[in-house]
Amino acid sequence: MTVAPYGSWKSPITSDLIVAGMIGLGQIVLDGDDIYWTELRPAEGGRNVVVRRQPNGNLSELTPAPFNVRTRVHEYGGGSFTVSEGVVYFSNFADQQIYRLIPGSDPTPLTPALALRYADGVIDPHRNLLFCVREDHTKPELEAVNTIVSLALDDRVGSPEGGRVLISGNDFYSSPRLSPDGSRLAWLTWNHPNMPWEGTELWVGELTEDGLLIHPELVAGGLTEAIFQPQWSPDGVLYFVSDRSGWWNLYRWHEGQSEPLYPLEAEFGLPHWVFGMSTYGFLSATQIICSYIELGIARLGLLDLTTRQLETVAMPYTDVDYLQVGRGYVVFEAGSPTETSSIVRFDLTTRQFEVLRRSSDLVVDPGYLSLPQTIEFPTENGLTAYAFFYSPQNQDYTAPTGERPPLLVKSHGGPTGASSSVLNLRTQYWTSRGYAVLTVNYGGSTGYGRAYRQRLNGQWGIVDVDDCVNGARYLVERGAVDGNRLTIEGGSAGGYTTLAVLTFRDLFKAGASHFGVSDLEALAKETHKFESRYLDSIIGPYPERRDLYLERSPLHFSDRLSCALILFQGLEDKVVPPNQAEMMFEAVKAKGLPVAYVPFEGEQHGFRRSENIKRSLDAQFYFFARVFGFEPAESIEPVVIENL
Repeated sequence: MTVAPYGSWKSPITSDLIVAGMIGLGQIVLDGDDIYWTELRPAEGGRNVVVRRQPNGNLSELTPAPFNVRTRVHEYGGGSFTVSEGVVYFSNFADQQIYRLIPGSDPTPLTPALALRYADGVIDPHRNLLFCVREDHTKPELEAVNTIVSLALDDRVGSPEGGRVLISGNDFYSSPRLSPDGSRLAWLTWNHPNMPWEGTELWVGELTEDGLLIHPELVAGGLTEAIFQPQWSPDGVLYFVSDRSGWWNLYRWHEGQSEPLYPLEAEFGLPHWVFGMSTYGFLSATQIICSYIELGIARLGLLDLTTRQLETVAMPYTDVDYLQVGRGYVVFEAGSPTETSSIVRFDLTTRQFEVLRRSSDLVVDPGYLSLPQTIEFPTENGLTAYAFFYSPQNQDYTAPTGERPPLLVKSHGGPTGASSSVLNLRTQYWTSRGYAVLTVNYGGSTGYGRAYRQRLNGQWGIVDVDDCVNGARYLVERGAVDGNRLTIEGGSAGGYTTLAVLTFRDLFKAGASHFGVSDLEALAKETHKFESRYLDSIIGPYPERRDLYLERSPLHFSDRLSCALILFQGLEDKVVPPNQAEMMFEAVKAKGLPVAYVPFEGEQHGFRRSENIKRSLDAQFYFFARVFGFEPAESIEPVVIENL
């Protein structure tokens, strides 16, 4: 092995290799025995396509260029397509219209060219209708209006006005779900200032023969109970996930009562950031297959509804999403510390797992892969926080005796999100070059119960900051990393945590903010409807508690920042507008600290184009290398660094 300083190791996991074969896998839909999913193609400018897999194994791309299957409802989207009898109905990103696609034909618009967005559709074959969420932006001077509408699928009726409104009056809706006999519709709804993981309501209504909704009834939920994934069983019983016990567990609504199915200190639900998520489905009227999370790790289970017994299914995966049940099989997206995210088919008879599609075909020698260790560490107020720790790993190199590695702390977005243990080649990019990485599930993260999520209530910019700092200190005190070379990065809300850590704490030597928030007051005034009142719960009501927004905004305290910073920003970002990064760049530059700003034309919230993913990864490594004075093993396009 070659002896070389940490950070200077040559790695086969290059940015070119990472982006060359990388795709993003998303929503899964079953239609008969055909399996459909979406693929985000960075190499095609971030275009999303619908892919179909037939029972004989044939894969085909159904949506032609330039169509981009992506909805902007809630800006984060999801639930962008559905399928019925081989016909695909999808939202197109450019115009947000719904298109009907009969394989072999060109897509045709189903909705008018108005400022309307659609998501989370379900087909009613009896009435020939599509029920879905609609977001109306036709009056840009006002807040968008969310409703549940029906769209006629035949030319005889059409939808010239963009659908018939069935349910309205609340701020948000999701998850319209049709009973097996078509007689009832269930849905979720909530109002400002709640987010869907804080308080939602589950309603059910009857449908008339012509598709009107009558006799709506509140089934479950409220201001302090979050409901997830309503779903009808084959025999017409309504099931759902609720966190009323403090954990997202399975329930059913039976004879006017909600009853728990299997109480467990685990999470059978997820934060409803995007539409179309699913964690369970029905094998029969008496058996459910489900995924659930215990201490950040996903499990797969078979729940017998007669005996109320849960059988844990052994599987090689630690993360499961978009679970859908077919005839004798289950399909979901899954990954593990040694496998990137894939579309996986699980045969219920043979108990075998089959990978149908990988998010990356890049095969990496295990000698270059760092496996995560689950760690628990003490944090403020006598509490415990969680993280995954990756030590440097490269079979060709070792560090000089006595040297400890630099550390990169990763703060996830949301902030109601979670760090995953699934193989992420962008993490391995760092560890194979001699960095240690810590992905922190700070207080507020999902996967540890409602009380853990609520640690962030009124405390964003404090609890998350403390947990990232304490996670790094924990590793320094144990001699696992170099306390003089601590760095931190994050995107979106994780970018805010990064900026807050660098501004309000004096521990890290450099940081990278990807489309992060620097001015909380500007965010409260400018962001989109879905998150426009999110800060009420995690900071305080605005403008009543404007003092908190000012005192926790890194931009106003750039004089306290004393380390290097690089900022990355999409110039078409509607969630965190570009001026957030630009103002922070100018403030740090004026202070005389090393700072760089890398903007990307055409990118929104999160980078989807391969050239920009590559550039942001290499530029951040280059920036840290210049700050710490080590020489990267490969040539990297320079970044303009002010005040270096």
